[in-house]
Amino acid sequence: MTTTPALDALGDVDAVRPRKISRKATGADAVFEWSARAVGASVLVITGGVGLFLGWQGYPTLQRYGFSFFTESQWLPDEDRIGIAGVLTGTFAVAVVAMVIAFPLALTTALYISEYAPPKLRGVLVSMVDLMAAVPSIVYGLWGFFLIMPYAARMARWLESNLGWIPIFQVRGADPDAAYWDVSRYYSSALCAGIAVSMMVMPMACAVMRQVFSQTPPGEKEAALALGATRWGMIRSVVLPFGRGGIIGGTMLALGRALGETIAVALILSVAFEVKFNILEVGHSTISSLIANRFGEASAGQLSALLAAGFVLFVITLIVNTLAALIVNRSRSGAGTDA
Repeated sequence: MTTTPALDALGDVDAVRPRKISRKATGADAVFEWSARAVGASVLVITGGVGLFLGWQGYPTLQRYGFSFFTESQWLPDEDRIGIAGVLTGTFAVAVVAMVIAFPLALTTALYISEYAPPKLRGVLVSMVDLMAAVPSIVYGLWGFFLIMPYAARMARWLESNLGWIPIFQVRGADPDAAYWDVSRYYSSALCAGIAVSMMVMPMACAVMRQVFSQTPPGEKEAALALGATRWGMIRSVVLPFGRGGIIGGTMLALGRALGETIAVALILSVAFEVKFNILEVGHSTISSLIANRFGEASAGQLSALLAAGFVLFVITLIVNTLAALIVNRSRSGAGTDA
């Protein structure tokens, strides 16, 4: 067997074979990898544990009342009449009002910060919006109760007077055109609670939208401007289509937060167990405020019913947040961004 001089110089033929590259993490990389896995797994375990606990504790109530637990509106444990139909509609009524107000605010704020604000002002605005998310919910509740509610009552009267032909804007037992109008009919409504909740969820939606808008490829924006588009035209044809997934995802994440808001809603709403969608009328209740108000004085059976209601809210919120995460991950955001 003859070998070339090059192989003779290197020695064995195996010495020139490509070396196998190992992807196994070592040292600090291995520590970080296992730490990240442990943290991620712990989040899943905690979330799953919360759901299992609520489901296990609420199972006796679901077994006793069956489907009527979802169709009964009254919450009368002494009369053995317990259901979440009324509080479920109130939960969605407050959340929808909050999102109707929060969505345009979050979208326009995110667009202004990412596309219009001067660079020196941009950081200040980002910090101010993020700071809104750190304000305790009880502060928003007090703000809504003492400051917003009187003005919301006047706005509710105007809405009923001009749009009362729409069912959601009707207020039973009130005459908006009377010389002395009954202001108490417009207090503690879903509108008042929704305004307070909208200020709580707006920073979350704005942060997601702003982050997505900032990842718009600069080349596409510059190409639109080079073709003669105005700044708004560039935003409408490039930024908004690129960030569509982030807009939907941020809105749904904020919706999940609005569905579960507790303290601010409990301070503002006047409790009423009734299936109604009249957002201007006094008297609503949500699942979270029901649990907060009745938890301290609940017996063992009532506690199981409250935990069953909490399990329903947990499932609804989990579905909304999961859909939001899927939409954000499947969006075009970040794809093709110039380096």
